Amino acid sequence: MTDREILDFLKIAERLKDNTRHCTTSNRRPESVAEHSWRVSLLAMLLEDELQDADFNKIIRMCIIHDLGEAITGDIPSFWKTKADSDHEDDMIYQWMDSLPEPQHSRFRGLFEEMHAQETREAKIYKALDKLEAVIQHNESPLDTWLPLEYELNQTHGMEQAKCDPKLESLRQLVALDTLEKIKKGE
Repeated sequence: MTDREILDFLKIAERLKDNTRHCTTSNRRPESVAEHSWRVSLLAMLLEDELQDADFNKIIRMCIIHDLGEAITGDIPSFWKTKADSDHEDDMIYQWMDSLPEPQHSRFRGLFEEMHAQETREAKIYKALDKLEAVIQHNESPLDTWLPLEYELNQTHGMEQAKCDPKLESLRQLVALDTLEKIKKGE
């Protein structure tokens, strides 16, 4: 990759710092897509010794790049995202990846295809972590920032994906209990 190609790529990716998500931080500031991706990656690092027989180098790479398409399309919350929205984001990310030289093109495209296929242990773990972090962040944000539908969604979002590993399932159950406690306290 030339120096200019690196800078051009980073210029587009930088948008993730400004593109916000639906959720807020504990201090009521809209969370950026970049912050979410960072914390999903951090969560993966924390669980590396707990989840056996998984390539954590690959999982962390997936966590870092999983929302790159949102640098182009912006974030659409999962509960409002349509198939057309997902297809458009996929088209944009693949066009962007196709502009990369080798070996970066093959490396990035391969990771995205693996993530979308959801067939490998690594892809399943990354997806569970992505959903889990979103719920954790909601639990940390003030309750009055939640939409009415999130009271139920926060109790169920990512439960199915967490079943890919007993540790993730246990952690997701604890986060669900935290959600119930938060609702009960009205925080």
